[in-house]
Amino acid sequence: MSRTAPTVRQDSVAPPRQAQDEEERLRELGYQPVLARRMGGFGNFAISFSVISVLSGCMTLYGFGLGTGGPAVMLWGWAGVGLFVLCVGLALAEVTSAYPTSGALYYMADRLGGRRWGWYTGWLNLLGLLGAIAGIDYGAALFTGAFLNLQFGFVPTPGSTFLIFLAILLLHAVLNLFGVRLVSVLNSISVWWHVGGVALIVGALAIVPDHHQSVSFVFTEFVNDTGWANPLYVAAIGLLLAQYTFCGYDASAHLSEETSNASVAAAKGIVRSIWASWLAGFALLAGLTFAIQDYAAVAGSATGVPPAQIFLDALGAGGAKALLLVVIVAQLFCGNAEVAAASRMVFAFSRDNALPGSAVWRKVSGRTQTPVPAVWLSVAVAGVLALPSLYSATAYGAVTAINVIGITPAYAIPIYLRLRAGNRFQPGPWNLGRWSKPIGWIAVGWVAIVTVLFCLPQKSPVTIDSMNYAVIALAVVLVLASAWWYAARRSYGTPAAYGNAREQAEIAEGIV
Repeated sequence: MSRTAPTVRQDSVAPPRQAQDEEERLRELGYQPVLARRMGGFGNFAISFSVISVLSGCMTLYGFGLGTGGPAVMLWGWAGVGLFVLCVGLALAEVTSAYPTSGALYYMADRLGGRRWGWYTGWLNLLGLLGAIAGIDYGAALFTGAFLNLQFGFVPTPGSTFLIFLAILLLHAVLNLFGVRLVSVLNSISVWWHVGGVALIVGALAIVPDHHQSVSFVFTEFVNDTGWANPLYVAAIGLLLAQYTFCGYDASAHLSEETSNASVAAAKGIVRSIWASWLAGFALLAGLTFAIQDYAAVAGSATGVPPAQIFLDALGAGGAKALLLVVIVAQLFCGNAEVAAASRMVFAFSRDNALPGSAVWRKVSGRTQTPVPAVWLSVAVAGVLALPSLYSATAYGAVTAINVIGITPAYAIPIYLRLRAGNRFQPGPWNLGRWSKPIGWIAVGWVAIVTVLFCLPQKSPVTIDSMNYAVIALAVVLVLASAWWYAARRSYGTPAAYGNAREQAEIAEGIV
């Protein structure tokens, strides 16, 4: 990383900016507006809430949580992780308000710390976003396989699950080609689907079953099926369920160039999506755990999806299939929102010449004002990231860890650089005031801890099948980013970082 002083502009000693025309603000940051600003504040909140998606993250990793600490770690871990993530979100929202661009995290880091800070932040952010698409859509494929198993006796295999996964990726690519207005509408529907879905699942599991687990079981039962002897180590690994679910709220920042009053709306979207998901997720996890009828049967469910077994045991086949459909639709909403966020990151990174073939990936459709090639690249790379699932039963855990250890450090870097900049940082209209530093340092510390945690092996003994490949993926991306830096360092750069905004004709050439 560059050790040069932060490249914050001298005018950053000014007081917080007031609300202004967002297109004008974008030009001040060095970019010609080419995306359609058709998303409102609720739509911006909705995309992050949809990406966090407690009906995706909590449900797909519930089986992982059953063996890595069990109920106690899932419930208390959710409460604790949610609090720390809220600190990360608050600190990130403050920086987002100052720099509302599609590049989001890497643009902030470049502006506050210099080119190399921005470069590595961008590659980490990109790895996390693409890993998130793979994790979300593969989770949806697993749940779809479980539904088909209950409905038609279909027996899911790694190959058939992967084919379902590819079909879901294709669906999300096509939906994203119709423009941000459709994406915004789907995300708005998604919010109410998630809220209603959680209420329906928790209500049904509370009312219908004759037997429920005790309060003591739900909040104190510790289960260790990892092979590791140290309970603290196991509990730490078990936090992956919560930390993985609480990823993706940077989507509000990535869609800021398509959001009205983005300097305020994108910041609020980040914070609101976290606390709303925090409450909904706790209710969902508690509802599921209270309704467990046979712990061993749930953990080893023939459906391949433990929540499906909870539904089946507690509600019968008809109720289980109905709730599985609710979850699958929510996961599809989630994956669609994540493709939107990732494609905007690809577009923005290419706009600043950071990717191989940038001239292709930054092109925008003149009809829909959507970065079409960026959408296709996002789903294609996500498909490649999930390929190990064909050969390893533990690969899905690794894919989710790739998401966490890629995107989580990328959240902390602009927060750290904002703290390092001190009074030279010019806050946007949404800011934390005197709470900025304490919340910021809590956020940076938490990210440092979880980044190390999720590079550690999750199963013992560590074999080719059980090792955590996320750390290898992280290392490969950092090596490739370092190698590509020497090829692209002369052409890469954000306009604001240099004060030499790109010629608008060059950007216009990317509109097809």
